[in-house]
Amino acid sequence: MAALRRTLHVATLAAGARRALAGSLAGSCLADRRLWDKLHADTQKGHVPTFDWFFGYEETQGLLLPLLQETSAVCPPRVLDVGCGTSSLCIGLYTQCPHPVDVLGVDFSPVAIAHMKRLLEGGEGQTPLCPGHPASRLHFMQADAQNLEPVASSGSFHLVLDKGTWDAVARGGPKGAYQLLSECLRVLSPQGTLIQFSDEDPDVRLPYLEQGSPGWRVTVQEVGPFGGITYFAYLVQGS
Repeated sequence: MAALRRTLHVATLAAGARRALAGSLAGSCLADRRLWDKLHADTQKGHVPTFDWFFGYEETQGLLLPLLQETSAVCPPRVLDVGCGTSSLCIGLYTQCPHPVDVLGVDFSPVAIAHMKRLLEGGEGQTPLCPGHPASRLHFMQADAQNLEPVASSGSFHLVLDKGTWDAVARGGPKGAYQLLSECLRVLSPQGTLIQFSDEDPDVRLPYLEQGSPGWRVTVQEVGPFGGITYFAYLVQGS
């Protein structure tokens, strides 16, 4: 969570349009959609195609590609990115993954989803994105990750990705974080994997995940360091 706060601060200082937000971010609830709508809108004013908290697809592919290879019997495996924002994670999976993937990015910010759809389809004179594999697909949908009923039925995704979303939702209290976890596990196939990317220490995160994921196997791997910060990939997997 410390890294997310640092990233917000750096991003605010990096673009003139965001300087007005600098004083309010520290006291803002990161589970508040209005904050993210404004941040995503200001990013677009700076003509930034994607913006990543923590890190992007390039830093995660070494972990994601082997997991996708393990699901090669399912063609293409379905991947859900909860709280996708304007991250490069979905984009990278779609455009660079050599294996066929069916990726869905969801976010509760309509501003973020509209931007990602334009990026995918080549709006405003841009070239549409090309898949890394002819059978790959990418979609974006506005949805609250704490209520994925409109998005997917139970057990319908083979890989669920959460890059900083738990961190943001948890700022609104543990109830919302546990609801997010519950929904991610509901839509995950019994043999699937949920990955939470965070800078939060395992001594803090693991007890929450173990309590909220009965019957699932919870492990952690170090990711990075990137920019001098060590991150963690928390994996929740079917037995």
